[in-house]
Amino acid sequence: MTNLLWPGDHRARDHMTDRALLESMVAVEAAWLDALVAEGLAPAECAGMDLPTLLTSNDCESLAAAAEDGGNPVIGLVALLRQRAAPAVAPWIHRGLTSQDVLDTGLMLGVRDVVGELRAQLAEQISTLTELATRHRATPMVARTLTQHAAPTTFGAKAAGWLNGAVDTIEGLFAVVVPIQIGGAAGTLAASTELAALLTGADDPAEVSIGLVQSAATALGLAVRSPWHTTRTPVTAAADAFVGCTDSWGRIASDIVTLARPEIGELSEPGGGNRGGSSSMPHKRNPVLSILIRRAAVCAPQLAATLHTAAALANDERPDGAWHAEWDALRTLARRTVVAGSQCAELLVGLVVHADRMSENLAAADVLGEQKAIADLAGKPASPNYLGAVDRLIDESLDRASRALGQR
Repeated sequence: MTNLLWPGDHRARDHMTDRALLESMVAVEAAWLDALVAEGLAPAECAGMDLPTLLTSNDCESLAAAAEDGGNPVIGLVALLRQRAAPAVAPWIHRGLTSQDVLDTGLMLGVRDVVGELRAQLAEQISTLTELATRHRATPMVARTLTQHAAPTTFGAKAAGWLNGAVDTIEGLFAVVVPIQIGGAAGTLAASTELAALLTGADDPAEVSIGLVQSAATALGLAVRSPWHTTRTPVTAAADAFVGCTDSWGRIASDIVTLARPEIGELSEPGGGNRGGSSSMPHKRNPVLSILIRRAAVCAPQLAATLHTAAALANDERPDGAWHAEWDALRTLARRTVVAGSQCAELLVGLVVHADRMSENLAAADVLGEQKAIADLAGKPASPNYLGAVDRLIDESLDRASRALGQR
């Protein structure tokens, strides 16, 4: 997947590309068909049908074009699978499912993989930030509030602040639950329950139907949940976790963009190749990783807002347009979050700290006004430094980071 207007999109690799989502939807169909066979609700011949092998390299393009007719790509996919499957198998493909089941669950498979990728990225970042906070615990610098010099601090304290944000974010990802979505045409599991009633004579066909969902969820590696056709919490919860990531990384990038200004010169991005170059000014080296991370942080909340708006307008048992608005917004948000996470990991690993420049800027500023006022109030000489509880606060951040990494 390429995107000329979103530099770095290649870092998201195959996450939630058309091909990946198509394969996920076929995996849903296959898991459901296997569950039907296992419960005696589909012929034994269906067990040997390897649905993924029915796809060809050209299917994405043709299904995308055909999706306009039905409003979603699942209708064409089901027709394609039935056309290519053995005659005895074809009628049983998708039996008991609806398009929303396949599309929602396919998207959840993509979300699950993205969440795993983001957790790994954040674990790497937490390790890097732990090292930065430890190494620069006593590296003095000036703190800035409302763009102005404020009071003394250390770069270790700033890195510990970044670290706290990263830990908040990974904890948010740990809390994300990625469930299966299967409910049938109206979210009542009517078709699969009817199959169980007619073909098995079970005393409780509804229990058989619910068991099918549980079996499919297990096969797909997703959490079990009752149908959530118009209760879109799984989508918005994932979106909120993704925005939490870009918020955290945007904050780091914003600090670095500021401190990398030539007139401040306290930090530098990792160099290499032509990164940061200008088309017209050869003397420039732009902090391009930070810039691209900030771009993601600016755009992500609007994508999540689309998903929340869609959730609020999810009427009836399948929304007319609100559901459709989710798909690409979720995919775009997920991919852009992965890209920003990769860029932030690279930024932090190669970050250059100019401790001498930090010291010079601190020495050139009068930032002890508050300390002097307190000393005057107390009627005693000021303390040798004005770093407060910074060591203890850094230790608390480091301890919290260690616990978070232990959850992996």
